[in-house]
Amino acid sequence: MSTHPTDDTTRQPVDGAALLDDVRDALVRYVVLPGEHAADAVTLWIAATHAQPAWAHAPRLVIRGPEKRCGKSRLLDVVEALCRDPFITVNSSTAAVYRSITADPPTMLVDEADTIFGPKADGNEDLRGLLNAGHQRNRPAKRYDAAANRVESIPTFAMAALAGIGAMPDTIEDRAVVVRMRRRAPGETVSPYRHRRDRPGLRALAERLTEWLRADLKALERTEPYMPVEDRAADTWEPLVIVADHAGAHWPELARAAVLMFTSQAEDNQDLSPKVRLLTDCRAGFADQEVMPTTVLLEKLNADPEAPWRDYGPHGLTARKLGVLLAEYEIRSTNIRFDGYGQAKGFRRIDFADAWERYCPRPAHLDSRTSPGGGPVPTVPPSLPQVSVGRDENLGRMTRPSETTRPSLTSTNEVGTVGTATPLKPTLRVVGGDQ
Repeated sequence: MSTHPTDDTTRQPVDGAALLDDVRDALVRYVVLPGEHAADAVTLWIAATHAQPAWAHAPRLVIRGPEKRCGKSRLLDVVEALCRDPFITVNSSTAAVYRSITADPPTMLVDEADTIFGPKADGNEDLRGLLNAGHQRNRPAKRYDAAANRVESIPTFAMAALAGIGAMPDTIEDRAVVVRMRRRAPGETVSPYRHRRDRPGLRALAERLTEWLRADLKALERTEPYMPVEDRAADTWEPLVIVADHAGAHWPELARAAVLMFTSQAEDNQDLSPKVRLLTDCRAGFADQEVMPTTVLLEKLNADPEAPWRDYGPHGLTARKLGVLLAEYEIRSTNIRFDGYGQAKGFRRIDFADAWERYCPRPAHLDSRTSPGGGPVPTVPPSLPQVSVGRDENLGRMTRPSETTRPSLTSTNEVGTVGTATPLKPTLRVVGGDQ
């Protein structure tokens, strides 16, 4: 519950939770979103645009789908009607976009963003740079003004929503709430959206959001909420969680459940860099062995038909290339005497331990839900009341579980169970040390 000024002396209470419920109901009236958490996250992102001066980071909203007609543009239409000061960049010059960003920035909206970041993109490097830099405050673009003979600092900080086919660059999605849209299935229906008829009602909701949140900008700026994630994910989701805590009622729990679901989804769908993929595959290859000959490890790596190692040469990954890739992590082969093999070049498990701990995603099979550090994560901070969210006749809300489970991950970070690697033949045993 918060207040907003109605005149110079009177402040009337505002039910922030009910207002967010109204925004969410308006959102799902026109768009079929991929789940309840997505509806909650988009609602909070829209609300956060109305308090941008309070935030240290400007989270992006990425609306993507695999094909046309997945509802991406329709969702962007509704976001445009509900967000603060929308600025659509269709056919806008880069200079115009830069000059439109002020200390109280507009909300940037980019449809068909795949034309900026996709393979056919051409001549949009400045706009790409703005979208990358504008996630954090105090990352201005520098331009030399020849007429004035001086360097100008141009603000880039602004929240932005991007809609397009396919994935956006990692530098964007790593700073974004990523909503994966899909075509409506038979039986999924929404109300048709007509700009002239429906937008005025949505803009009225937007004005209510502005009145509610703008009255408390200083309090929002000072807030340091409990976050169930860390690092960049915490930076991205913090404004949304602050809005949820400011609204109270069931929204703090809904917000943190959405955070856990989206960050888990991002981890499960991320494409590992080739070097991290190599470390992960080496861990799977070692299984419970303490040492392994280089030739055996290479056989295991090159045996995976879906791994990239077969593309490294006519016979796949070689000992020399393997050594070059692992040397950056200070992992090197050494002479080891193996029972049944004699002396051969090989690797020790202990030499991988530090790199596996630092760079490889932790298998999640030991706990149904783990934090980035491996420990259990509560969905609601201890300082907030535990709220049981059930169906409300007035709000039509659905019951939410208090726990968000994550499937187990294989050693290659795919959903499933952690399997057992094929045992080595013959079984390897260290007989001697370095020779």
